[in-house]
Amino acid sequence: MIAARRLQRSFADGFIAEEVADLWEPWMRQADQVLEDDGLLTLIQQELTRRVKKSKTRGRPGTPAEVVLRMLVLKHVRDYSFEELSREVRANLVYREFTRIGGGKTPDDKTMGRLARQLRPEVIRQIHDRVVAMAKEENIVQGRRMRVDTTVVETNIHYPTDSSLLGDGVRVLTRVMKKIGGIAGEVGAKLRDRSRSVKLRVLDIARAARSKVPQSQEKLKKAYGKLLDSTGRVIGQAKRFSQEIAEGVKRSADILQQAALEGLRKEIDTMLPRVRQVIRQTRARIFGGDTHAENKLLSIFEPSTEVIRKGKAGKPNEFGKMVKVQEAENQIVTDFEVYEQRPSDSDLLIPSIQAHEQKLGCAPYLVAADAGFYSAKNEKDAIEKGVKRVCVPSRSTKSAERKREQKKPWFRSGQKWRTGCEGRISVLKRRHGLNRSRYKGDDGMKRWVGLGVIADNLINIGRMRSQETG
Repeated sequence: MIAARRLQRSFADGFIAEEVADLWEPWMRQADQVLEDDGLLTLIQQELTRRVKKSKTRGRPGTPAEVVLRMLVLKHVRDYSFEELSREVRANLVYREFTRIGGGKTPDDKTMGRLARQLRPEVIRQIHDRVVAMAKEENIVQGRRMRVDTTVVETNIHYPTDSSLLGDGVRVLTRVMKKIGGIAGEVGAKLRDRSRSVKLRVLDIARAARSKVPQSQEKLKKAYGKLLDSTGRVIGQAKRFSQEIAEGVKRSADILQQAALEGLRKEIDTMLPRVRQVIRQTRARIFGGDTHAENKLLSIFEPSTEVIRKGKAGKPNEFGKMVKVQEAENQIVTDFEVYEQRPSDSDLLIPSIQAHEQKLGCAPYLVAADAGFYSAKNEKDAIEKGVKRVCVPSRSTKSAERKREQKKPWFRSGQKWRTGCEGRISVLKRRHGLNRSRYKGDDGMKRWVGLGVIADNLINIGRMRSQETG
């Protein structure tokens, strides 16, 4: 049974609440009141009960919706791992009271990971929208100003090289085939483990790539040829293993073991096209000189990862997803978006104004963004939507009138305020872990970004409310 709130408080809960009443951080006490909202708890409860029918009213008591929400908020406020979250909540009385666990049993890290994966990105966005709506109701956000910027949230992958990707593919396929052999026994095709020879070829390639002598290029091609040959043979073996499971050659009399075999077959069928794509792009680069292969795969585990160049001297290439962060007054993030493919910044200004108007009920008086968002059409469309001050500079303009406009006090003031968006992105990355997503897949990326933004909003809402009451 999944309840919205804990059904019964214990004596220990009252004791803990009394002991730690003066130890709460100011923002935490105010954020605690925001998280009491019935609308937020209903969203979480409905999502948790989707997995099993009638689990809202039947079955053993599960983790209540309020505990799940508060645990996830605390995780992203402190940028904990699930293991750290479980340990810190168990050891800290303030955290026990904040998460409504009190004297009860703290969910372990595996339980919290499973519960977090049940929350779809659409629900995370609904939670964010509800938090923004509450900030508007309390006049923390008025909607008169808007600033927007983009950043990159990296996926959790190593630096992608062709040799390392081929090594990953061989390692995964070999591991899966060993598991199949352990279940099905010695029937059908036999596994020949090429992991050691592949690892040696990867090391040879790394040494040859570091060398500056002319002969190293020939060694590099030779090592890549051997690596590609070994990888192709592993692919052939994995394909045979998959076929034999489908045909019933490799099978188990135990129902659970047979289900495990089917799961391993699906894993092979998922990985084979990705490893083949890595082979194609490696051949094109090493033997064809094509460094811009179409739909280049950067990770066999996160296949949707993109190469994004933002012009940073210290980090010219970033591997992840483009994310838009949009703010209003008092550092409240009113909208965020994770893009499947990197868009041009200039295409995002008008949709951002529309999102602002939809969430806050009015067009902003001032819109501020950097030069990447500028176009004459964007400026015209923004004014038509009711924006009075469009503070987006044009760096390439030769118009004397435009240069005078960009030197006016209101424009300079708007650009000074705009730089706070870069500070907000920096805080999201340093404090809430948005430099790199630790959740898997596209849905995991959206969940990671959404929860980080919600955590930051709750801190800022709590800070503003504590200033008003204090």
